[in-house]
Amino acid sequence: MYEITVEREFCAAHALTIAGVREPIHGHNFRVTVTLEGQTLDEDGLLCDFHTVNAVLKDICRPLVNANLNETPPFDRVNPSAEQIARHIADELAGRLDDALAPEARVASVRVTETTGCSAVYRR
Repeated sequence: MYEITVEREFCAAHALTIAGVREPIHGHNFRVTVTLEGQTLDEDGLLCDFHTVNAVLKDICRPLVNANLNETPPFDRVNPSAEQIARHIADELAGRLDDALAPEARVASVRVTETTGCSAVYRR
């Protein structure tokens, strides 16, 4: 099994609602780590070109950069937790890349780190 990872960081603010109580709005430097996996490599010896994944990830993160996530779709409708952010990015990335990657590779997981030692992973 081969894996590649691509990382991107963006700054944004959010206020989670936990047990019915909304916390004060605060910011993070969110670090996103995307992992693609596959059993075989393409004819160029690649699972996927890093630049392709990076460009798509940058496009997905663009609306989140310096945003209040509570006011930014889809987080204007769902709690903007690290878990939800990871799932959103994974689903968007898979929707844009999976057909081009198949059958050699797929989006395996997305990790969102809010702060050192605190991260959430969504595995597809």
